[in-house]
Amino acid sequence: MKIGFIGLGIMGKPMSKNLIKAGHKLVVLDRNLEAVAELVALGATTAANAAEVAGQVELVITMLPNSPHVKEVVLGENGVLEGGKPGLIVADMSSIAPLVSREVAVELEKKGIDMLDAPVSGGEPKAIDGTLSVMVGGKQAIFDKIAPVLKCMAGSVIRVGEVGAGNIAKLANQTIVAINIAAMSEALVLATKAGCDPDLVYQAIRGGLAGSTVLDAKAPLVMDRKFNPGFRINLHIKDLQNVLDTSHAVGAPLPLIAVVMEMMQSLRNDGLGDADHGALIQFYEKMAKIEVKR
Repeated sequence: MKIGFIGLGIMGKPMSKNLIKAGHKLVVLDRNLEAVAELVALGATTAANAAEVAGQVELVITMLPNSPHVKEVVLGENGVLEGGKPGLIVADMSSIAPLVSREVAVELEKKGIDMLDAPVSGGEPKAIDGTLSVMVGGKQAIFDKIAPVLKCMAGSVIRVGEVGAGNIAKLANQTIVAINIAAMSEALVLATKAGCDPDLVYQAIRGGLAGSTVLDAKAPLVMDRKFNPGFRINLHIKDLQNVLDTSHAVGAPLPLIAVVMEMMQSLRNDGLGDADHGALIQFYEKMAKIEVKR
């Protein structure tokens, strides 16, 4: 399939590479010209703007930072809507507000363009090895048509409902991830402050009920003091703002997430906004005056 891929950041670049490896032809676009050049060297082509991308392909995938960026690229001047023809499919794999997904889908549908919201979970490592989890909202027939493409980048691709449902699922995912990292941080700081080896505590609990994918992904990095971003605190703050906005809109109070949000805001104020969200442990370390390490 000929695919347009717009957004070649930490996640988008390895995802697009996996599509090329699977034999798809890509037209790529990003403000980072080095990332574009890297994909062109692998066989992709490029275009001047999103409208030109959309005019050449059957499917446009967007992987962008937040709701305003998606609206600009899809609905704005020289955007996907302007260049796309009836029958085009847009799969927005960004993590954005569910109501914005629905708003964008409505505008596209007026021109005969179908949209899926298909946010991902797994961070950079899973984007690189093609084992992301993809949560999809949209029409069943459209999902069935492009699911094989999505599986080139993922280990799990699940349709959870109509447009917007994919981002609802992603918000639920980000809620669980944030609270898990906070709980892990509390536990490892407690163990260290009490004089125990945090690595041995981690090894002791990881096989029991406290074990989780989050624990296994983040505890070793924390103890090795590796906070280079797989998923930045700034991006998790963005997601948690969408969580809170949505929770307020539907009347679902989320007190734990409100607290974790404030912890992440504190870390951003300390200059750690571009660190991995595992750096949340530094909020606790600062209060306990202790450092968790092997």
